[in-house]
Amino acid sequence: MSSFPELTDASLVFSRLFSKRVWQSVQTLIKGAILAVGPRTVAAALRVMGLSEDQQFQRFHRVLNRDAWSSLKASQRLLTTLIETFAPSGPLLMALDDTIERRRGAKIAARGIYRDPVWSSHRNVVKTSGLRWLCLMLVVPIPWARRHWALPFCSALTPSRRYYDSRGREPVKLADRARQMLRLVHRWVPNRRIVVVADNSFAVLSLLAAVCRDVTMVTRLRLDAALYDPAPARAPGTRGRPRLKGREQPSLQQVLADPNTQWKSITLAYWYGHLQKQLDVATGTAVWYHGGAPIVPLRWVLVRDPAGKLKPQAFLCTDQQAGAAQVLDWFVKRWQIEVTFEEAHAHLGMQTQRQWSDRAIARTTPAILGLYSVVALLASQLVTSQSLPVRQAAWYRKDCATFSDTIALVRRWLWHADHLSICEKPPDMMEIPTALFLRLTDTLSYAV
Repeated sequence: MSSFPELTDASLVFSRLFSKRVWQSVQTLIKGAILAVGPRTVAAALRVMGLSEDQQFQRFHRVLNRDAWSSLKASQRLLTTLIETFAPSGPLLMALDDTIERRRGAKIAARGIYRDPVWSSHRNVVKTSGLRWLCLMLVVPIPWARRHWALPFCSALTPSRRYYDSRGREPVKLADRARQMLRLVHRWVPNRRIVVVADNSFAVLSLLAAVCRDVTMVTRLRLDAALYDPAPARAPGTRGRPRLKGREQPSLQQVLADPNTQWKSITLAYWYGHLQKQLDVATGTAVWYHGGAPIVPLRWVLVRDPAGKLKPQAFLCTDQQAGAAQVLDWFVKRWQIEVTFEEAHAHLGMQTQRQWSDRAIARTTPAILGLYSVVALLASQLVTSQSLPVRQAAWYRKDCATFSDTIALVRRWLWHADHLSICEKPPDMMEIPTALFLRLTDTLSYAV
């Protein structure tokens, strides 16, 4: 059985989570998942590793459905390694979002019916059957790509209400699961400032109030949100409950329509595909309050496009000292999480796995998303000794490397580690062991 090459702390960081016997199988699955093309099943990983005739194949399936190891501890170690490699200092920027893994089958207990974010629009809602995952990613600059990537390190299954009702349990809402994840990450990294960007699904007062002391949240804000001044100081001897809020502020819709609003022009270095974008912003501080919910002090940022091409938008930040330009710069980087989801589907076979047991399902998708980060870690150690080649064509020129170039570099290194040797004479010939040649041809023949 071929083991994971001795490269790095990136491969060894997980070794202590497993027994020596299980770790050998884990190395094979990691390497096979990187090298495989098409579906990322255990069988596909074994085939690309040349183990299709191994009679003890069940031990690889047991890594996912039986063996005892902690996904949370694996997430913690992956985050620690990512921080040491890509973000050794400064605030940690993280992106939070949910995604739907389209799955069907009566044996998948956590399957639900959800709105399909890809095919749905504001006017037309398309439902799909699948699993909903809540993912937290570390957004960091990648030197060889010259841009920020969102690197997944923690993913949690968040079933629908029907799943909990069938088991007589209280449903765990998406915001509740997000609160658990953010508090957990704060315990993992207690000495670093954490900024979390999320979409309007997480602009929930209960969530913001629960985590605002641990992390800085940046989300979208409704234009009709009820904003107030802070509660005035309580006079001595006053009876009754203390006030939660002060005078009501104009809504952001009114601020947008008010001709006396003070707008400031700023230029962002990056705005959703534009290298630079000029915007008009207005900002202020307030207390967001809704009856029965906790209050949340925040800074609001109202944005309009002077060219009139974009609809006005509003954002909130739970750090009232943050500037408007900084808040927008943080939020724009949230888009990288969508890029990660797309590339995980295209290059890592996300949504092609076929596990049916509850434990295997809960482990497989987080492992595939975590593999995205593992590839980045492996590449970061490879590019120190060699340049990262960028795939070019006469009809397509790329200025910098993408994830497809990154995983290609890691695959070349893994194939080379399998005893590829160059003959001395003639210099244009290469000797390939028969077993490796058969693996290569089999992989290419069945590639889709």
